[in-house]
Amino acid sequence: MSRIGKKPILIPEGTEIKIEGNEVVVKGPKGELSRQIRPEIEVEMKEGRLWIKPKTETKRTKAFWGLTRSLIFNMVEGVAKGFEKKLIIEGLGFRASVENNDLVLHVGFSHPVIIKAPQGISFSVEKNIIKVSGIDKELVGQISAKIRKVKPPEPYKGKGIRYYDETIIRKVGKKAAATTGK
Repeated sequence: MSRIGKKPILIPEGTEIKIEGNEVVVKGPKGELSRQIRPEIEVEMKEGRLWIKPKTETKRTKAFWGLTRSLIFNMVEGVAKGFEKKLIIEGLGFRASVENNDLVLHVGFSHPVIIKAPQGISFSVEKNIIKVSGIDKELVGQISAKIRKVKPPEPYKGKGIRYYDETIIRKVGKKAAATTGK
């Protein structure tokens, strides 16, 4: 039995859910999301709550049960509140700006790196903090990872792009390691 799959999904006010065969459509104040669900999983609405149940008891079905519940919960949460990830740019001369809904990064390369904003994603920049926001949690996380991959933080000086809540474990440089060794 899936502990996560057994929990009902509470539907907030202003959010509509339509179940059409294997497709779940969630509409809310921030937008609309839809997702195809596995044929082994059944979604039904009772008393303002969404219940996810497996149609058959197999090992695969148990694995998809909790996953489906989490995905639908994230859709409901996204259209009601939205999601946001923050990244920090550290380094001398490193900067970011938003031009025509695209993120422009100047991070030490000979050219600026331009990241196009997909449908439903918006960027904002304040000093050295980049905010990626949207209603699809999966897409917000994917774009944030793509931005971080442009210039990952290095362990010696900490320069690069990192998540807001990420801690970089610093390494001791060559000179300091050589003097403490003897």
